[in-house]
Amino acid sequence: MTNLRHILALNIKERRRFLGMSQVKLAEKIDTAPTYIAMIELEKRSPSFEMIERIAAALNIDPPDLFSKKAYSVDLIKDFHESVLSDFEKVLNKQIIDFEKKINSAMCIKKDA
Repeated sequence: MTNLRHILALNIKERRRFLGMSQVKLAEKIDTAPTYIAMIELEKRSPSFEMIERIAAALNIDPPDLFSKKAYSVDLIKDFHESVLSDFEKVLNKQIIDFEKKINSAMCIKKDA
């Protein structure tokens, strides 16, 4: 059975973290107390429809998406980004080394000539 309170809490927290927003900052944007945001994320409180709309607007997300089980975890996204950047860095470093070898080789040929 789906636990909507859990899904909502997780999605608010993950989206907020993805945007680099603290609970305090989110609370300021929607004119509420940071403790209220914490209570929602801890599944101790259930926000009203109006509050869900305000939270969604502050998080730049459609309100129904806050109830989606398909939302991606911030940690999963960060791991993916780190993996891509790591692979890119390896390829770039190899190309730099190969380029430097070509340059050094070309300079040696000119010296010998």
